[in-house]
Parts: sequence; C-alpha cells; structure tokens
Amino acid sequence: MNTLRRRPLSVGPIRAFEAVARLLSFRAAADELHLTQSAISRQIRSLEVELDAVLFLRGTRHVELTGDGALLLRAVIPALERLDTGVRQIRQARGRKIVSVTTFASFSSLWLIPRLEAFQRFHPDIDIRISASDSLVDLDEPDIDLALRYCTPEQAPAGAERMFGETLTPAISPWLAEQIAQGQAPPLARAADLAGHTLAEEDNQLASTEYVSWRQWLRLHGQAALQPRRWLYFNFTYQQVQAALAGQAVTLARVALVAEHLARSELIEPFGATGRIDSPYAYWLVASSQGRTRAEVRQFTQWVLAQAELTRRAIGETGEAPSAISSTPHPDR
Repeated sequence: MNTLRRRPLSVGPIRAFEAVARLLSFRAAADELHLTQSAISRQIRSLEVELDAVLFLRGTRHVELTGDGALLLRAVIPALERLDTGVRQIRQARGRKIVSVTTFASFSSLWLIPRLEAFQRFHPDIDIRISASDSLVDLDEPDIDLALRYCTPEQAPAGAERMFGETLTPAISPWLAEQIAQGQAPPLARAADLAGHTLAEEDNQLASTEYVSWRQWLRLHGQAALQPRRWLYFNFTYQQVQAALAGQAVTLARVALVAEHLARSELIEPFGATGRIDSPYAYWLVASSQGRTRAEVRQFTQWVLAQAELTRRAIGETGEAPSAISSTPHPDR
C-alpha cells in the first residue's frame, strides 16, 4: 500500500511551477526568475516526483498544463499572493515607506506628477511608486495601494471617493491666439470658425469617447456637419494637450487636467466659459483594502483629496464630492 507523503513542499519549486504555468514557457520562466532553463526543469521535475504526478505536457515548441497541474495552480496562486503580501508588509514595516499608485497615463502626466513635489517636500520619508497603465489594474494586487480611476458614478468601485468631475473646453496656445489676432491665422470667435483650423481629436474605442469628442462639442454648438481644415488623431489625452501647447491644433481639453495651464495662460480658451461642456464621467480615488491600514497611504490619500479640492475650485465645481456605491469599474484612459 502506498503511503501518502506529508513532507511540506519547498517554495523554490512552487515559484518555478507558477512561473512556467503562467508563461507556458520554461525559458521565459527562467528569465523571469533569473535562473537557468535547466535549473527550472530540475525544480519542476523534483516537484513532479514529490507529487508523483505529471504537471506539464512538454511539446517541442509548447508547454501545456495537465489536469493535475491546473489543480495545483489553483491552490498555488492565492498561497503565493498571501505570502508576497506578508513579505511586503514586513519589509515596509522595517524599511522605507512606499505608496504604490496605479492610474492612467494622461492623468499621471497632466495632473498627478506635476503636484508630487509638494507632497515629497512635506513627506520626505515616503517614496511614491506610480504605475501608469491604460489597462485596469486589479486592486487585489498586493503591490497596489491606491487607484485613481476615470468612470461614471454608476461604474465607480464601491468605496471610491469622487475627486472632481469632467468639463471640456476648446483650448489653443498663446502663439496661435497671437497669430489669429494679427490676422495671420483664420479667426476663431465662434464655433463655425473651427472650419479653418486643425482639431486634435480622441482616437480610441472607449465608451467615454463620445462625450469628449469634437463631434459631441460641435453637435451641442449647432455645427454637427462641420469639417475642420484637418484632423490630428491621438489616443492619449496628454498628446492632444502637447499638440495644443505647440500651436499645432485646437484641442478639446479636459479642464481639470489643464487647469494650471489655463491659470498660467499657457493655454487659452478662445470661446471662454461659453465653450465649456460637461461629461458624465468623473475622477475617483480608490484605496485597496491593504492600503487603508497603513499610515503613509492614508497621508497620501488625504493629500490627493486636498489637491482634488483645489482642482474643483479651479474648474468652478462646488458642493460635496459623493462616494460611489456601485462596484463595476471601467477601464482607465
């Protein structure tokens, strides 16, 4: 009769197994773990001997999980996540304080990074790690403390804190404004005048695009059929702002993200307040469950919300910022 083995499994082979199962490649797993491919193979083989089971089907050019391998992987993933979280918390308690923030690239470039120096000046002992990604990052990831999201109130995760809403406005550079004033560029006094200019436009398939596009703005201003001199298409908001700052186009700017540019007259609203339109989208702060327990994360959260209050004032938004109550997030952009 076979006797069931009770010896605990070593962490090394488990790490190797998880990497190969995730990447479906012994070579890629070896590169990720900074080991040789033969070392990975030996660790997987030792694990298979220990379990008396085949975990992978090894083809000439591919690797595939067996049924036993899939069963083990379902147990390994949450176990390694809990282990990594515990190690991270111990290191943070004994080492430098780090706050990890995930947000989308344009928000990071236009709003967060320009303000960070102020936080670091008053909190020199806290390091900030920013992950700017235009794909939604799971807040259950052990290395994420805060997420700064962009979505409608109905799509905001439960417990999210509203930072500010979204208002859009046509914006141009002072150089282009001067060219217009001197008669060296077409006029820009009314919506129909946009026909003589280059427009920087959103170029993506996100649900929010219809609310932040020139087509929406033109429709609301009675110019649904207008065609500009030319279009410049960008898939990131900060690229549109850069094009406007360089005098290359009129952009439909997100006021909250360019409030400082407007205050410093680095961007100009040719139609003033009458050119502004609102969107149902807003910007939200979401703290992870593990992040809420740490003092440095709470300090950074309070600072972000204080900066958001300044932005609300700058864009003329008043009233309390309500918390979200639903739990379906929306991809960042």
